[in-house]
Amino acid sequence: MSHADYHSAGTEPHMETRRAPRIVYRAARVRDASDQAEVFHHAVMQGAAGHYTFAEREAWAMALPRDAGAWSARQALFTTLVADCEGRCVGFIELDLPKGRVETLYVWPSLGRRGIGSTLLMHAERLLLEQGVTRVRIEASAMLSDGLVRRGWSRLGDDWVERGGERLYRQRLEKRLVRIET
Repeated sequence: MSHADYHSAGTEPHMETRRAPRIVYRAARVRDASDQAEVFHHAVMQGAAGHYTFAEREAWAMALPRDAGAWSARQALFTTLVADCEGRCVGFIELDLPKGRVETLYVWPSLGRRGIGSTLLMHAERLLLEQGVTRVRIEASAMLSDGLVRRGWSRLGDDWVERGGERLYRQRLEKRLVRIET
């Protein structure tokens, strides 16, 4: 190493500033489908563990295949937005725009409670408003419903869905969408 190299390299190690990976929110692409399958599976099996039994989570996870083909087909049925972290889908929301409905909202479990789901919802609400939708509905899982109520959603009542012989509890929620001038 030359003298010039030594000085430019420095005599003490530099402390590298670590920043949280950047999350980009965008429309889903076909290549996101395999990640969506994994996010869904892990969000149900790990993320919902405190709210549903193992048998319930297993039945829920089996309701949608852990297969990219199935999830890319869903992209054709629903408007899908993803949270992209370094080229990988780490969360997603599926919308039925004509019905003003959130079909699904899932985030990779270890990234929960960091605002990814809330930000996906914010983008979804903006998109719904642009389509002329003034009320959005969701059948929310037990792990999601209380957080949505804290964010302005109203409870419409309890709901049960059958998956693989298991009855899964959900809540029907609705939110009035208001255009915010920026």
